[in-house]
Amino acid sequence: MKFRTLLGVAFVSALMVSCGRDGAEKKTIHSVILTEPQCGSLEEVKTMAGSIEEAREISVGFKVPGQISHIAVKEGDYVKAGQLIAMLDDKDVKLELEATQIQYDQLKREVDRLSKLKQSNSITGNDYDKASSGLAQLSVALQGYKNKLSYTNLYAPTNGYVQSVNFEASEMVNAGTPIFTILDTKQMEVVCNIPASLYMEKEKIKSITCSGRFSEGKPVKLQIISITPKADASQLYKMHLAIVDRTKKTVSGQNVEVKVSLDNKKSCDCLTIPMASVVNESGENFVMVYNPEDSTVVRRAVELDGMKPEGRVAIKSGLNGSEQIVKAGASRLIDGEKVRVVGEKSDSNIGDVL
Repeated sequence: MKFRTLLGVAFVSALMVSCGRDGAEKKTIHSVILTEPQCGSLEEVKTMAGSIEEAREISVGFKVPGQISHIAVKEGDYVKAGQLIAMLDDKDVKLELEATQIQYDQLKREVDRLSKLKQSNSITGNDYDKASSGLAQLSVALQGYKNKLSYTNLYAPTNGYVQSVNFEASEMVNAGTPIFTILDTKQMEVVCNIPASLYMEKEKIKSITCSGRFSEGKPVKLQIISITPKADASQLYKMHLAIVDRTKKTVSGQNVEVKVSLDNKKSCDCLTIPMASVVNESGENFVMVYNPEDSTVVRRAVELDGMKPEGRVAIKSGLNGSEQIVKAGASRLIDGEKVRVVGEKSDSNIGDVL
């Protein structure tokens, strides 16, 4: 009886060990998403620093000389087009206008009287013409004083921020002297300095984008406004760029990253793959190529040829374009491993019901 009990225990133990070995021998089959190399041009992307600036600075001054009686804004204020920002003392102009108005009204009555006399042939035509000419001259002088009076009020020519106020109330100024400098915010632009090598290849520029805090890191399209044809002391050329999407809220002085894509039309096309498909191990780059016959992946070395837009890299050698490769997560796979291919999740097919 004792021998049979020991035999039963040994059999159960052996059975448990055997089951444990079978469980250990089962391997996890990884699920992968595949992609194919794509053809792309050998365009070169250059990155440089830039900043957002107002499209222009406007110096604003009075059209007539005089003494400033009131400054209505201060530095940093936002003004709208047509807003009153300063005034000159207009007492003398009003007196001149009033005196001219009196002369005009008097001569107007005289001309009306002479007109009736002319109709009755009581005066010569020459007397009437002299009076009419004098009235026309006073009319011009009267309009000039009216204009001069209106020029004693200074209005903002555009929407923007007051960058500087150069005078105070009670100071005397000449006509045209800049009283304010206003930053025009109707059109902001990106300014960056480019090296001579890029300036010489400006005809090859394919596209330009920038990204920064105002765009939450996303690229925003730019258009070239102008490139200064003369280099500065550092041999750099200033490039002005317009922001295509005017709905983006920008702030003057904000730093951005500018990317310029050059299309090298003399070069042949190349193959590009997602950067996430490439695994670097001990300085060697490789991808996992899928074999549909046995559902395995095979490691294949590749030679890279630089970064491309949208997170892709160019392949110099190692692929011919007909392969299916693992899109991401290749580093967790081993050479010859069997995998399960799954499709990418679609935003319009929630739950894989289609």
